[in-house]
Order: sequence, then structure tokens, then C-alpha cells
Amino acid sequence: MNNIDQTAVSTIRLLSAEAVQKANSGHPGMPMGAAPMAYTLFKNFLKFNPYDTEWDNRDRFILSAGHGSMLLYSLFHLFGEDITMEDIKNFRQWGSKTPGHPEYGHTKGVEMTTGPLGQGISSAVGFAMAETILADKFNRDNFKMVDHYTYAIVGDGCLMEGISSEASSLAGHMKLGKLIVLYDDNAITIDGGTDIAFSEDVSMRYKSYGWQVLTVTDGNDMEAIEKAIASAKRVKDKPTLIKIKTVIGFGSPNKSGTSGAHGSPLGADEILLVREGYKFSHEPFTVPEEVCSMMEEVKEKKKKASDSWMRMKKKYAAQYPELNEEYEQWMRGKLLKDVDVEGLYKTDKEKMSTRNASGAILNKLAGEVKNLVGGSADLAASNITYMKELGDFSHSLHSGRNIRYGVREHAMAAITNGLTLHGGLKAYCSTFLIFSDYLRPSLRLSALMGIDPMYIFTHDSVAVGEDGPTHQPIEQLASIEMIPETLVFRPCDYKETAAAWIKAMEIRNRPMIFALSRQDLPVYKETGKGAERGGYILIKETKTEPDVILMGSGSEIEQLVKAREILLKEGTDARVVSIPCKKLFDEQEDSYRESVLPKSCKVRLAMEAGVGYMWDKYLGKKGEFIGIDRFGASAPGNVVLKEYGITTEHVVQKVREMVR
Repeated sequence: MNNIDQTAVSTIRLLSAEAVQKANSGHPGMPMGAAPMAYTLFKNFLKFNPYDTEWDNRDRFILSAGHGSMLLYSLFHLFGEDITMEDIKNFRQWGSKTPGHPEYGHTKGVEMTTGPLGQGISSAVGFAMAETILADKFNRDNFKMVDHYTYAIVGDGCLMEGISSEASSLAGHMKLGKLIVLYDDNAITIDGGTDIAFSEDVSMRYKSYGWQVLTVTDGNDMEAIEKAIASAKRVKDKPTLIKIKTVIGFGSPNKSGTSGAHGSPLGADEILLVREGYKFSHEPFTVPEEVCSMMEEVKEKKKKASDSWMRMKKKYAAQYPELNEEYEQWMRGKLLKDVDVEGLYKTDKEKMSTRNASGAILNKLAGEVKNLVGGSADLAASNITYMKELGDFSHSLHSGRNIRYGVREHAMAAITNGLTLHGGLKAYCSTFLIFSDYLRPSLRLSALMGIDPMYIFTHDSVAVGEDGPTHQPIEQLASIEMIPETLVFRPCDYKETAAAWIKAMEIRNRPMIFALSRQDLPVYKETGKGAERGGYILIKETKTEPDVILMGSGSEIEQLVKAREILLKEGTDARVVSIPCKKLFDEQEDSYRESVLPKSCKVRLAMEAGVGYMWDKYLGKKGEFIGIDRFGASAPGNVVLKEYGITTEHVVQKVREMVR
């Protein structure tokens, strides 16, 4: 490497340290140690257009060690990706483009939100899978429409997290050759050296997963790093881990190689010593002129790859017009374009579980929404999430639309995020509702990033029965509903399930969570499109005003409808309101919500087989809730429901007490 390259690396290191110092907050050590590998990757390998950060065929780069965010912002500044020096000076400040951890949708060029360790490398597996699926679908001889790599930089912390083990194991099994991970092996965590808690042989571990493992013994040797990345790209049937030995806080005479460089500013005096060691005589927050000149040349070279692809795409469109149209629809189009939406509501069944309803609708959609992909964590037959006759994605069948995740709930969700973030695919994943606890951090990231994966959770209540309290969700539904920017849909029958799927196909900026029953439920004539608004009147009162409003979701609607019939015979006229998606209902206009839940009716009762925190806003001061606030029990589902008071009789009894 020439002197300008070394100056550029020193610039990245100092910009990172200076920004952390000015903010008096952040992680300077990782950027200082990893700057050579990141710079080598960006300059010599990473395919991107600095003038169009969303170019379809760019390489994807994920900073899994998101605490080192200043490394990314410094790179973006040098390589022209819309980060100014003023942005760098405003690191971690209110409203800046440079938050403490990289945030997708907030800063151009950030491929995903990272910071929770292990998420980046795990979602990178999804990015690499997406590239493989799309390449198989759209590439033709002489037309490589989809042809790029997924790169990630990870730290020791990422590899300690269990999620990275799950995802890396699956990546090796799938032989994802276009996934290249650079491991910043600095042997330091916040609490001290990694030897206090982490002594495994990482290389042997990744070899056992089926990865190629390469080693660079000196993290400052950019030529060795370049050779390693080039070698990684030559292997097509294995993902690659490049283990690069670095020194955290490199160049800091008093803190390098220690936890003191990890998560706090170096100090103004220490940065002066760093500058002396680098022989960097420029003012703080300065990019030397020779580096700026070189970067202008690099940016133009980077842009040429995008220009060449655009020229190829025009020829592709002329030669394969139908395929090109499908490509555009997958990448940017409406998913329901070719779907008979009205037909999705039709069923000849009088009773069926909502998990079976979902499976039937999924398979109706799969034939028309051809970029729909997904799978289950070893529960496809129980979740009813298998797309029939569409094959399993594997290293030998890239066109398979079903993904076999094995018993890896957390990695499954992170990979689904990666599939979604890549673009071009509509992805879902599935498990039992109780096991949402295993993947919640990834689900939360889906919501935080404002992306639209689907989470299909079945066995949604104590009606699971004999499996007992370990498998019976109590607090899970409410806890997921509390996550901002999620839509949780708990349908009561087939047609409400259809409404949930239609809404999921339309939404582009937040995740959709399905909570589906194991037990069969009746299909009502009155259900259907009203569910798309989150809540609606299922059965109206016979008089001008109801005596009581009965409200609920999912399987408990059956008990409310039966209770209404009994109460009506006794002279109490009840309205039944189904609220399968509380958040969606809350977003409707005031007049609509008033028409469904009129303030004039003070006597209200809600029932849901779980904790009731999310119902208080609908009940008012005189309302009552029937739910469950203790763990479940092992017995047939109908017995558990009876013992816990989730019954028609309990509703009737409560209403009698309320209307006296």
C-alpha cells in the first residue's frame, strides 16, 4: 500500500477518535483497530455507487460491531456517501445523521440497524440468501442482473452471542459462497480481555460449520488483507471468515490493547499523542488534500460499475421484457397486483383453526406472489407455513421458496430481516407464539428499522393444552403489542385471517405479526373486510343503543358471540366487537372508532386469553376484563380454558353483575 493509503487510514482513525472525544461518548477503539481492513474493503472490493446508495446491484456491507459506528461514518465521509464533516462533528447529537449506532433509514448507506451484537452477522446470512435466490430467478447468459457480495465486520462480542452461532451454522449448511465476514480479532471487551470468558478456537468452530477460514496475523497489513479478501471471493461454495488480528485503539500509547480504548473517549491529551504517533500534522477534523484527490478518483471508478449495470439492464429489458417487468415488480411493485383479493375471503369451511386458515391463504397467495419466501423453525407442519410443491431452498436448489431453519428461532428472525432488507423478496418466518421470546430482539429490530417481514405465530393461548405452561403463552401477545410500530393481528376466523394476510401484503414500513389458534373456530358470516381496519362491529345490537359492548380477539370471539345469544334471551342487548389488531384500530379516524365503541355505552367487557394491559384504553372506568394472569397448566385445551374462566358462562355471569 502507498503512503496515501496509510494517510487515509490515519484519517479514518483520527476522525473516529476526535468525534468520540467531541461527543464525550462513544467507542473509539474498534474504529482505530479495524480501519485498515475496512478501508481496504471499501476501496478495493466493495461495489457501490456513492451517488446512489440504493443501487440494486451494490455489494451489501454490514457493520455488525455497530458500537464502532464512527468507523462507518468516517468511511462514508471519505467515499462520498452523504456524510459531511459537520455530521461527524455532531456525532451522537440530537437530530444528527451520525447516531451512536448505525440506523437503517436514518443515514444513507446504512444497510441495517446494528448495535445489539450478533444481529449484523446473522442478518448478513439473509442478505446473502436473498442475492442467491434473486440471481437464480433473474440472471441469464451474459446478463448478471443480480451479482454481488455481502460483507460484514464482526467483533469478539458478535461471535460470543448465541444468535451468531445459529446463523453461521445455517450459512455453512447452505454453502453461501458470497458471504464474507471480516473478524476484528482484538481480544478485548468492555470488562477486559476476552480470555476472562471466551477461550474457544473460533477458526475451528467456523471450519466445523463448513466455512472457509483465513487468517491475517497483522491487522495493519493491508496487502495481506487484500489477498485474503481476494482469496475469499475465489471460493464459491463456502462462506468465508477472515480472522484479522488487530489492536484495539491502535496508536494510543496509553490505552491501545486495553479495555480503556473500548467504550469511552481517549481524552484530549491522548489524542495529541496519537496524532504524533501517526505523524499526522493536520488540524482536527481534517481530511488531507491528497486523500480528497484520491477519493474523487475512487468515487468515479465506483460509479462506473453502476453505469455499466444500467446499460446492461436496458439491453436485458429489450431481450427479456417480461422478466424485466417481473424484476421491477419484485424490487418495487405491488405484491397484490395479480391476486384475486376477493377470492381470498372465500371458504366452504364452517369451522377451522386460524393456523389452518393462514396456511390455506398462504398457498393461495404463493402462486401469484412469486417472491414470497419463508419458513419455520422446525415446526412447518404445526405452523402450517409450508408452500406446497415450491421446494426447499438449499445449496443445490436456489429456486426453492421454503426455508428450513431448523431449531434456530433467533437466527431465523434475523435472517428474515436480512431477506427483507436486501430488497426483492417478501419474507416470513414462523414458530409457536411462546417461542417469540427466543427471537424478540430481532422482531424489535424489524419494527425499529421500519421494515415489513411477517411473523406467523401459532398455538396462541392456553388452548394449546397438554403441552402445559412451558408452551402456553400468557404475556407474549401483550408484550409484542407494546413494541412500537408493530401490527399484531389475532384473527377470530378464516375471513379475518384473510384480512390479515391482505394487510400484510400491502404494508411496507412495519412488521406484521400473526397470532393464530391451534383449535378450530367457527367461520362467521359477518366477519371479513372490517378486520382490515383493526376493529369493527361483528354483531350489532337489536335496539338503537347497546346495553353492553362485548369485545375481544381471536378464539375468544366465539365465547362472546355465544354469550350474546344467552344475554339477549335474558333481555340484555349486547354488541359484539372484534378487535383483531388494536394498533390498526387505534389509527382509524375518531369518528370510526366512536361508531364502533360509542362513549354513550359505559358497560363494556373484554376477554382475551392472556394478560389484559392492552385492553384498558377501550374499557373505560366501568369496564371489566376477563383474562389470565398466571401461568398455564397441562390438560386438554378445553379443560384449561374452563378452569381459567375463558368461557361463555363467565362472560354471561360478569355481564349480569355489571348491568344490575
